[in-house]
Amino acid sequence: MQNEHETAARKPDRPTAHAAERVQQLAAFVQETGRYPSRSSGNVSERTLAEWLQRRRREAAVGTLAPALREGLGVLPEWRGVPRAVADEARWQDQLAALAAYRASGQDWPRHKATVTGEEHELGVWLHTQRFMLRRGDLASAKVEPLDAAVPGWRTGRTRGRKPKH
Repeated sequence: MQNEHETAARKPDRPTAHAAERVQQLAAFVQETGRYPSRSSGNVSERTLAEWLQRRRREAAVGTLAPALREGLGVLPEWRGVPRAVADEARWQDQLAALAAYRASGQDWPRHKATVTGEEHELGVWLHTQRFMLRRGDLASAKVEPLDAAVPGWRTGRTRGRKPKH
């Protein structure tokens, strides 16, 4: 009886026609919009496609996704990852590179105060956030190490008062 139960519960190796159609819809959506569907979209078909993809991600994570579906979804970039997490990581890396370039150009540490604008303000706010997260213990070592390597001295930054005269 155990074997019968396992056989009945097992997912088919081949995706259904509906699942194959969903893969095509998803690929078309990503190609047209440049993003994955959102579960908070106002469009019902986008929401249902996003929910379908979320279920496939869960199945892939636990190893129950049909091989043919895994292969079909494999043509999409980073389909397994959480799109927001992937985008956040890319943005973090971009900010780190921008800060390193800013410092390499001879600039002092960027300020984050409201009176500062433009690139300095944006980098200053980002750097201030990294320092705050470090003090709270929320900054992962995977972030601390690249910061230490790319911009040594980032933890202390500017010294208070006037700049020393050379």
